Amino acid sequence: MSVQQSSNKVIERLFALRAHGTTVRGELLAGLTTFVTMAYVVFVTPNMLSGTGMDPGAVFVATCLGSAVACFLMGFYANWPVGLAPGIGLTAFFAYSVVGEMGYSWQIALGAVFIAGVLFVAMSLSRVREWIMNSIPMCLRYSMGAGVGLFLGLIGLKSAGIVVPSDATLLSLGSFREPPAMLGALCFLLIAVLSFWRVFGAILISILLVTGIGLALGLVEYGGLVSKPPSLAPTWMQVDIRGALDLSMVSVILAFLFINIFDTAGTLMGVAHRAKLIEPDGSIEKLPQALKADSTSSVLGAFVGCPPVTSFVESAAGVAAGGRTGLTAVTVGVLFLLCVFFAPLAGMIPAYATAGALIYVAMLMMGGMSHIDWEDLTDAIPAVVTMIMMPLTFSIANGIALGFLTYTALKLFTGQHRQISLSLYILSAIFLAKFAFL
Repeated sequence: MSVQQSSNKVIERLFALRAHGTTVRGELLAGLTTFVTMAYVVFVTPNMLSGTGMDPGAVFVATCLGSAVACFLMGFYANWPVGLAPGIGLTAFFAYSVVGEMGYSWQIALGAVFIAGVLFVAMSLSRVREWIMNSIPMCLRYSMGAGVGLFLGLIGLKSAGIVVPSDATLLSLGSFREPPAMLGALCFLLIAVLSFWRVFGAILISILLVTGIGLALGLVEYGGLVSKPPSLAPTWMQVDIRGALDLSMVSVILAFLFINIFDTAGTLMGVAHRAKLIEPDGSIEKLPQALKADSTSSVLGAFVGCPPVTSFVESAAGVAAGGRTGLTAVTVGVLFLLCVFFAPLAGMIPAYATAGALIYVAMLMMGGMSHIDWEDLTDAIPAVVTMIMMPLTFSIANGIALGFLTYTALKLFTGQHRQISLSLYILSAIFLAKFAFL
């Protein structure tokens, strides 16, 4: 038996390609497609975390390694064609709310990521996850995603200087005569146009193109493309679990947990349908394994210095290209590993280039609000409160807490108490205690 035949047998045994109607070539191409659509995360994450005190080189390597390990877990254990990386919304919450606004150290923030990950794993091993997911009203689920989108959009607009602080009006429009604002807006428009025409890797192309323009204008200093990977030591095993066990961190941990749960559920369900992983009886093939792989990734990622790692909806692009098995995810993981050699390129990417990507992603995340029942004010008002209070308080945790409290109060005082689940009462009591005593 030749080496190629032996390797084909191993691949077939690991991923069951024939049973899923796919080939090695098709899976590799799908993996490349998924990677190109989500590779922007290796540039965006270090930029977003630059103000937390974390070493940019170590964050870049941590992002690549955390993403690679998560993809390998998803591929080998769950055999799903899903790419994983630090979630953009969760990274924004980590950097701008927990560390920036609330003043916690990034080590304590990593501790909160670890605890939320452990809780997610425990839920994935039991029926608690189902109980919580089913008991959270749909209007709050949709508004959480939209609120995170608005939060991301505000961060992107602020980073590019398109929106600036104002003593008179709180916020004001920046000057488009300034190169960062002009190039940030250009990056956003490029992504939107290229995405409309379904250009392969629209976000990545736009980020690199705008960086090139900045380089030509002398706004970016050339630092090379390839080098030895930076040291991971500054973020390795820096998780402060004890510091994250403070009572004031409860809402932070719950925010990390809920956003991860609902993001993951939505992404995996969507990918399962596209990849034809639905069984005749309606069950989803290896869904428990996929959830465990996703939740475990956040726990492991915290040790290397990653914000919460989650399944990326961009995986749908790889599935559309033919990805059906875990070989697609493994391919994405290998490509993330190779990225560690491109640290100089990542270091050159300016904030205004990644800001364009954040604004674009924010727009996409607003789509969930179309599912809100606007005729029922007891659903619509809590949804709007959740959505707008995230950017206005610059805190995802506060937006979730205020939305939950508004929903519970409105349902309770309009005679609809049967729509309030036990878990919602418990969470509302926790959030009320937080505002009253912390």
